Amino acid sequence: MTNVDWDRVAKGVAREQEKMIWRPYGIPTVLDLERSAFHDAPISAPWDIPEKLVVSVAITGAFFRHDQNPNQPLTPGAILDSAREVAQAGASTVHIHVRDDEGYNVLSPDRFRQVIKPLRDEFPQLAVDGCLVPALNGEWALMKEVLESGVLDAAPINTTATYIGDSLFVKPAPIMIEKVRLINEAGAKPEIAVYTDADVSNADRFLIKSGLIETPAVWLVLPALPGCSPMDNPRQMIEGLTRTVSAIKDVDPDAFIMVCAAGRASTHVATLAALMGLHIRVGMEDTYLLWPHRDDRVESNRQALQIGQMISQVVGRPVATPSEYRAMLGLPERNAKA
Repeated sequence: MTNVDWDRVAKGVAREQEKMIWRPYGIPTVLDLERSAFHDAPISAPWDIPEKLVVSVAITGAFFRHDQNPNQPLTPGAILDSAREVAQAGASTVHIHVRDDEGYNVLSPDRFRQVIKPLRDEFPQLAVDGCLVPALNGEWALMKEVLESGVLDAAPINTTATYIGDSLFVKPAPIMIEKVRLINEAGAKPEIAVYTDADVSNADRFLIKSGLIETPAVWLVLPALPGCSPMDNPRQMIEGLTRTVSAIKDVDPDAFIMVCAAGRASTHVATLAALMGLHIRVGMEDTYLLWPHRDDRVESNRQALQIGQMISQVVGRPVATPSEYRAMLGLPERNAKA
């Protein structure tokens, strides 16, 4: 154990007359968070971050089935009910996948219509984006049919070549370029979906520098899934997200960036994104875990939205309305007959 010279300590206490050193030069004001007593220039100002927080809800995704989360909505009816519930509860926007009878992702124009048409009728201002990843024979034609039908306001383009879990997931450059052309031609908004910071470079080289996507663009950051930017602890999460966001802002300084609650990092990475002045996507697509340090399963998209709304309250950024979100992305207003 370290020996302390208590006699010297006692002499020091006596010399200081048992007081801290305090000289309040700004009296009568002791502390001011905005100005100094010595000049009239402000010393701090409100942060330059968006006042409103977009909270998107991704209803089901392409991956998880009932053996991983028994609460996962899989049928068109369950997906519609879940989307309607979060729309009624104040979601800014929703992200839609549809599944086949076995619970696997499918590009079915009919199933997209079954989900989106009733949403359009009930919530005309709600922007709906959908994931269209053609991986099987015939799905390219189905993707084009969905886009041409006009049911989607936006669609992601994945600028990646990576393993997602045990599956190799690659969007070849010609495919991503042609898909963006089709999204643009359909009058929808292309969203750049990145999983690692290397994907940012791909997006810049193939889509931005080519002029296919103008900046400021819409970016979706999907970290923390196995094979994506690793976020296996808080340090990795903070360093990984800040690195990816910095890479995006290097090529697109005014980018609209939405970060997805994904993998085990889930709600924590969404919270970090909201603190950074970014926007968030929650829901049952990219995770079935509520918290990174526990194994609680997500019970519903309504629960995920409520967490997003609590994050919004904590950071003092009210949740954007569907109309406000449409304005942020430059999407036209819709009416009930559109």
